Amino acid sequence: MSGHSKWAQIKRKKAATDEKRGRMFGKLLRAVEVATREGGPSIEGNMTLASAVEKARSYSVPWDNIERAIKRASGAAGEAHYEEVVYEGYGPGGVAIVVEAVTDNRNRTGQEVRHAFARLAGKLGDPGSVAWMFDRKALFTIDKTTQPDEDELLEVVLEAGADDLRDAGEQWEVFGSVRKALDAAGVKVTSAELTRLPQTGVPLDGERAQSVLRLVEALEELDDVQAVYANFDIPEEILVQTG
Repeated sequence: MSGHSKWAQIKRKKAATDEKRGRMFGKLLRAVEVATREGGPSIEGNMTLASAVEKARSYSVPWDNIERAIKRASGAAGEAHYEEVVYEGYGPGGVAIVVEAVTDNRNRTGQEVRHAFARLAGKLGDPGSVAWMFDRKALFTIDKTTQPDEDELLEVVLEAGADDLRDAGEQWEVFGSVRKALDAAGVKVTSAELTRLPQTGVPLDGERAQSVLRLVEALEELDDVQAVYANFDIPEEILVQTG
C-alpha cells in the first residue's frame, strides 16, 4: 500500500475522533452542496452527488445534515456560489501535490494555498504541472470484518473490470468502476469516492518525510480544501507518529 494511502486512512480515523470533526463535516457538506448545484438533487441520478453523500456518511455525518445541504443547494437565491478549484505544486524532495478545493472566493483560497506552500518549503506550480502524475480513479473501501474472503472479493472485482484490489490493513481498497458489481454480489461498501492515484511514489524518510507531511497537513486544514493528494512513499512508523 502506498504511503499516501496509509496517510489517508490515519487522517480518516483521526477526523472521526478529535476536535477536527466539526471542520471535516463542514467540508463534506460543502462538497454535497456543490455536487447538488452542478448535477441536481437526485442522488440516484447524480453520481457526483452520490459519491459526496457516501463519503460524508463514511465520516458519520448525520443524514439530516446531508438532507439540509441538498435542500439548501437546490433552492434559495442569495446563497454563496461555490466552485471547484484545483492547485498543483511540489513539496520537499520533489513530491508532487494536487490540492482540490471548493470556494466562494478564488482569490482568498489561492492566497491561502500559496502561503502554505511557501511557508513549508513547497512551491505552487502552474495548472497541469503535476496532475498528469496521478490517475483519476473510483475508490471503494470495504471493511474486512464484513468481507473477510479475499479470493471471493477478487473474483467479483476482476470480473467487473476493476483496476486494482489492495490490502489496506483493516480494509480492502478497490479501484475502478465496479459499484454495480459489488452491490449485486452483496458486498457492503464502507466508503466510495473519486481519488487521484499516483503513478509512481517518491521514497522519503527522516526530516524530509516530516517536512512533506507538515505541508500536506497544513493544506488539509485550510477551510476551503477538500482533498490533498501526493505521491510520497513514507514508512508507516513515520506516518503513524505524525498522524
